[in-house]
Amino acid sequence: MISKSLAIDVLNIGLSTGADFAEIYYEEVNSSSVMVENGKTENAGIVQTTGVGIRLLNKLRSVYGYTNDISKKGLIELANRLAQSFNDKRIITVNKIERVHVKNLSKLEKPLSEVSKEEKIALLKKADKVMGDYDKRIVRRQSGISDYKKIVQIINSKGKEYRDSKERGRLFTMCVASEDGKIETGFSGPGASKGFEFFTKDIDVEAIAKDTARTAIVMLSAKDCPSGKMPVILGNGFGGVIFHEACGHSLEGTSVSKHLSVFSDSLGKQIASPLVTAIDDGTIPNGWGSNNIDDEGHPTQKTILIKDGICTNFLLDDMTGRRINMVGNGACRRQSYAYEPTSRMSNTYIANGTSTKDEIIKSTKLGLYAASLGGGQVSPATGEFNFACNEAYIVRDGKICEPVKGATLIGRGDEVLLHIDMIANDLERAQGVCGSASGNIPVDVGQPTLRVSEMTVGGTGGELK
Repeated sequence: MISKSLAIDVLNIGLSTGADFAEIYYEEVNSSSVMVENGKTENAGIVQTTGVGIRLLNKLRSVYGYTNDISKKGLIELANRLAQSFNDKRIITVNKIERVHVKNLSKLEKPLSEVSKEEKIALLKKADKVMGDYDKRIVRRQSGISDYKKIVQIINSKGKEYRDSKERGRLFTMCVASEDGKIETGFSGPGASKGFEFFTKDIDVEAIAKDTARTAIVMLSAKDCPSGKMPVILGNGFGGVIFHEACGHSLEGTSVSKHLSVFSDSLGKQIASPLVTAIDDGTIPNGWGSNNIDDEGHPTQKTILIKDGICTNFLLDDMTGRRINMVGNGACRRQSYAYEPTSRMSNTYIANGTSTKDEIIKSTKLGLYAASLGGGQVSPATGEFNFACNEAYIVRDGKICEPVKGATLIGRGDEVLLHIDMIANDLERAQGVCGSASGNIPVDVGQPTLRVSEMTVGGTGGELK
């Protein structure tokens, strides 16, 4: 940790050339990981990192630097170097620092930092055995647990100090199935801001491993997906990655404040079907993407981005808020001290509707059911996206029929939102890692099962019949 006296010296050096805001971000991280592959422990390691980032703001200009040298000399040298970016007169002097209480949203029963490597390996070997026993066509299996504890200290030129600690853990199971030259994979990756109780009480590791194996085996028999425009039913949970990528990023201040988003001028306007309410909530207790405070020290918030189809808010940090005369709303995040923070999502989801999954399936004469989505690409400026389906099926006469492979969903985020015509009441959230301007951060994506009345589906299986 950085002493208040040193922090005052460093902040005042940064402010000496006219910056109107200065901030010190200290971070200490202890991370561990263990993996079992085909029944054997392949790796287990612990990594410790410590560093400091300093940010200076001058109206709409910002400069940022970081260092692993957290000595007085190292921090003063960094502050002096950053201060050379401006050449105005001092307008702020910091005389004292007051510590602000931070409320803990995520309670831990058994911190992962206190769990032995052997306990984790024993759990992973159960998952490994389930995948290995599921089908002889499973030719490779991996399971792992990664976790970290992060201690943060934020001190700024408003004379405020914030201290916080957070702990997260995530399981992954992956298997490869092979038959007659065909290869398919299954993957699951649940996580939470919780202790070891998440793995032993909240989730069923063996059931997750079984479903991972099931996905790989089912997709071995899949035919090539047909292409064309058709109704698409998006499964709950990780199906929400389409909203996250194609719409959520376009509602972040990072792009909105620079008019690089398709939604930059959308406040108060209808951008989605009246069925759609979309929320980003960083306050969910023990949520994978939750935080007690954001990386500027502000309490995280539950922010309604879209209400009944109307755009009601953006995700903002203080800097992006400056550009559009709005106040930051607890959405400032970064991967580590090595990244300048900016506005990012946390736990983002589409709220429950009034239909059921069965009703959506039964009312679809011919279309695609995307049970699970994989990676994709999106341009926030245009909202254009493409996403691969990990597990997909043809829906025919109101029934889920044959599995198909190679399905790609193509479209624009703003168009997809407007074409959502049914939303179920089975909301689930799923965990992922989001990469953007301030690095890779843990996020939840989520939604109920929903239907897009028309979407372009790419595939090599000819016309849908």
